[in-house]
Amino acid sequence: MKINRALIGVLTLAAAAGFAFAQDAPKKDAPKKAPPASPAMETSATLGGKSIAIKYSAPSVKGRKIFGGTGALQPDNTVWRAGANNATALHTEGDITVGNLNVPAGDYTLYVFLDPKGWQLAVSKQTGQWGINRDGSTTLDDSKAIGRTPMKMSKPAGLVETYKMTLAGKGKKGTLTLEWENVAASVTIATK
Repeated sequence: MKINRALIGVLTLAAAAGFAFAQDAPKKDAPKKAPPASPAMETSATLGGKSIAIKYSAPSVKGRKIFGGTGALQPDNTVWRAGANNATALHTEGDITVGNLNVPAGDYTLYVFLDPKGWQLAVSKQTGQWGINRDGSTTLDDSKAIGRTPMKMSKPAGLVETYKMTLAGKGKKGTLTLEWENVAASVTIATK
């Protein structure tokens, strides 16, 4: 009798586990989730033995005019969150310089002033904020900004459909490059 009860108990547990597994298994005809419109991305480098990482969201052109002029997604003389969704996040393990700015070890956000005469990268002590307000204005609080530094402007070889940031370098010096549509902008980064 005890063996029968034990066998029934084991069979009941096995059946319940099989049912739970079947419920979690993907359906053959279930629609696949679309990838996010602006996927989360990261670029990082180790300079002078210190890790530097930037997290951002990467939107795509999708036939739109992105920078400059009337009707652009990011018009001239505005502040851009250097990506989509949350403000672009910078983390550095050590004290660094970004262009002409001294940036202590810690967490920051990055914004770009889209001056048609030359972009400027802003480094802010703010963290965790969405990149823009509901009315479309910037979330950059100038009172919390470390400052702005000029960026070197250039043109990529061809259309850059999906926005990308690249942090690369050797030794103590590196370069942060932003590329999207027909624009590239870069700034030097170095450890102290």
